[in-house]
Amino acid sequence: MEKRLVPVRRNCPARLVPTGDPITIREGTFVTLTQNLGGTYTVVVNGNMARVDGADADALGFEPEVPSFEPRPDGKVDAHQVHEALASVYDPEIPVNIVDLGLIYDCQVTDDGRVQVKMTLTAPGCGMGPVLVDDVKARVSQVPNVSAVDVDLVFDPPWSRDMMTEEAQLELGIY
Repeated sequence: MEKRLVPVRRNCPARLVPTGDPITIREGTFVTLTQNLGGTYTVVVNGNMARVDGADADALGFEPEVPSFEPRPDGKVDAHQVHEALASVYDPEIPVNIVDLGLIYDCQVTDDGRVQVKMTLTAPGCGMGPVLVDDVKARVSQVPNVSAVDVDLVFDPPWSRDMMTEEAQLELGIY
């Protein structure tokens, strides 16, 4: 994606990257849009990188992207749709989704519609961890018939770039 300058149309909540600290970007501020993936936005404001949630897309002049899934006729959770929902979550610093980054270690769907996700981060001290966990919960919750989403953030085994898909490695130029 080509970077571009965008005026903020209203006060907009955001999270600093990589600390995760909340900030408000004031109306009228110009930000540099660096990433628009999975319905979230990464911007540079006053020399700092920040992540804007998709719910605030209008503040940047965009329409919110809301994933939609068709319910299964049998009333069960579609594991493929859960995978699609997980793949719609992006690290704000890396233009690759968390599935292809290798951050999802396991995902189970129980008979009662509970989804259990075991995931990690690229770095244990990443302040964006809680934000990514919340993104996972929000996205997977949109899959029909999901009754609850539990996310277990683990660091064993530690993440390494070998866990990335070949496509992700090629995208990042590290293959």
